[in-house]
Amino acid sequence: MNIRFIALAAFCGLSTLSYAQTLQLPDALQRSIQNYEKIKAKEALVLASRENITYQKSQHLPDFSLLAQQSYGTINAQNGPMYAYGGLGSAASSMPLAEQNWNAAFGSLYLANINWNLFTFGRIKNQVQIARTDEKVAIADLEQEKFQHQVKVGAAYLNLLASQRIKYVQEKNLDRAQVFMTTTVSRAASGLIPGVDASLARAEVSNAQSARIKAYDMELEYAKSLSVLLGEQYQSFSLDSVFTRTTPQLTDKNPSVKQHPILLWQKSKVESSEQAEKLHRSNKLPSLSAFGVLQGRGSGFEWNYVQDNSAYSRSYGKGAGIDRGNYLTGLTLSWNLTNLYRFSAKTREQKYRTQSLQNEYQLINEDLSAQTQLANAKLKNAIENFEETKIQIKAASDAYRQNMALYRNGLTTIVDLTQSLYALNRAEIDFEIARNNIWQALLIKSAAMGELSILLNAIQ
Repeated sequence: MNIRFIALAAFCGLSTLSYAQTLQLPDALQRSIQNYEKIKAKEALVLASRENITYQKSQHLPDFSLLAQQSYGTINAQNGPMYAYGGLGSAASSMPLAEQNWNAAFGSLYLANINWNLFTFGRIKNQVQIARTDEKVAIADLEQEKFQHQVKVGAAYLNLLASQRIKYVQEKNLDRAQVFMTTTVSRAASGLIPGVDASLARAEVSNAQSARIKAYDMELEYAKSLSVLLGEQYQSFSLDSVFTRTTPQLTDKNPSVKQHPILLWQKSKVESSEQAEKLHRSNKLPSLSAFGVLQGRGSGFEWNYVQDNSAYSRSYGKGAGIDRGNYLTGLTLSWNLTNLYRFSAKTREQKYRTQSLQNEYQLINEDLSAQTQLANAKLKNAIENFEETKIQIKAASDAYRQNMALYRNGLTTIVDLTQSLYALNRAEIDFEIARNNIWQALLIKSAAMGELSILLNAIQ
């Protein structure tokens, strides 16, 4: 009962495939990078890095601060020093009084302050350059992620195609087994052959049915994998039959491995680290700033309050206005000499990081070169193996037809016929896998050289 149910499911699945729109490989590659969430995440990082460039460029602008303060309180004071941290604090009071009193009035302070880093010896410029190299790193990371994802999609596509072809072979094998069983049961019923032959024929049909169901189960697994990589709901796929009818059209043109997306990504990280070295060196240098302050003050205390402690008003309007104004402008040259030592160590640290990234770049380059040579060897072996399977499938087909004719005429046993059936089934599976392996080897070569056009251009 379970076998019948699974067989029905397999038939329904086959029907779905028959009516589904054919999924071309280039279309699958394009759809995968549009829908996959990890790629969307890295696209967002590229946008974030662009906003960081805008932020770093804004560091060239001067700081412009506005302050409005209104307060109410006393002005008892003592002689003594006071330091206002940050530059925006401003305080003024009367002369110290002889004794404490609690006279209070409103006061106000209005302040406009500009601070502009005129010259930072390349510090801000290097920060902008680092932001730009970070953007290049993010873009290169996105491109290599797209490339690697498309390679995975290509592998999943070819794996699904292989599973579909194996299922097709098993369906052909089931058809042969059913024809074989019909013949055997008919002859056994006529008494021409032993009845046990009919039982063995039924067992062969059952075995072929199980093999077909297992092949379909494998197809479902690969269909799920491809659906996930495409970022779409689970579904059945009808794939391009060109991969099952032809072999790749190969050319001698090969792109340089130097343009591999992974190498370009690593190179961008090296450039970003080199730019960080420049920033650390510029942090050892001084900076030149211009500043300007415009100040207005109001107070409810009169100018002669020290002599006459009754010369003040508690009116808000009196203290909120502007009675006095001051301005201040100048240049500041600041140089933290400790940074000469501090950032020397930081520069050396970054230099070692750059060297580490360069070593990784060289390692990746060597690995990709080795992978390219391996892929060429695999492609050559796959082509040679495919030619061998042609010989095997022809010999197995001839042997099966001969044994079938002999069995029908009672000149051979069911064991010999069954063995020829197995041999033909195995040869057909090997043939399909061998042809698929040629495309798989070409995909490996494309992945090693960083250019999927090698695979796509080989499709006739």
